[in-house]
Amino acid sequence: MVFAQTNPPNAIKTRLTLDEYRTIEETNPERHEYRNGEIITMSGGSETHSAIASNLLIYLGFLLRDTDFRLYNSDLRVWIPEYQCGTYADLMVVNSKPEFNGDRNDEILNPSVIVEVLSPSTEAYDRGEKFRKYRSVTSFCEYLLVSQTEPYIEQFHNLDRNDNDRWLWQVHSHLEQSIFLHSLNVEIPLSEIYRRINF
Repeated sequence: MVFAQTNPPNAIKTRLTLDEYRTIEETNPERHEYRNGEIITMSGGSETHSAIASNLLIYLGFLLRDTDFRLYNSDLRVWIPEYQCGTYADLMVVNSKPEFNGDRNDEILNPSVIVEVLSPSTEAYDRGEKFRKYRSVTSFCEYLLVSQTEPYIEQFHNLDRNDNDRWLWQVHSHLEQSIFLHSLNVEIPLSEIYRRINF
């Protein structure tokens, strides 16, 4: 059985049931995204990727510690019912209690904020198809795309929770700037996101 790392035209694709996929995820050290029967191997991250994700987790965790928001790293999957897709975000925030997919305790249905630290192999997907899939989740309202090669973060915020087509795009590209996360009512400096990162 061959799993595609991306979607090259000549990749051998093997369709698996959702139960087969979940069994693989529970026992395999590699992570895979489930895309309506297709299994896509997730590429490993770099030291910089991991450090940026950790900085965000630590700083946001501190800011949200006395709130009802819950912060999760990439150990849990986001389940996207409309696309029959299970995927891993670098970081997600849930407002109040997590909603799980059926009797699963590893698939979240209700993220409100999702953060992806961009990698060369996944950047196009994170910006395009993955973002489109995330937007089908009714609780989802804020998205950060974080560069690991320069201080550069794109923020997307849903202006109208009743209309999933009204997203505001902002760019933050200076370490002196801060990002206001509308859905969390907190501000995070870029200098904290990129703490101890050498470009």
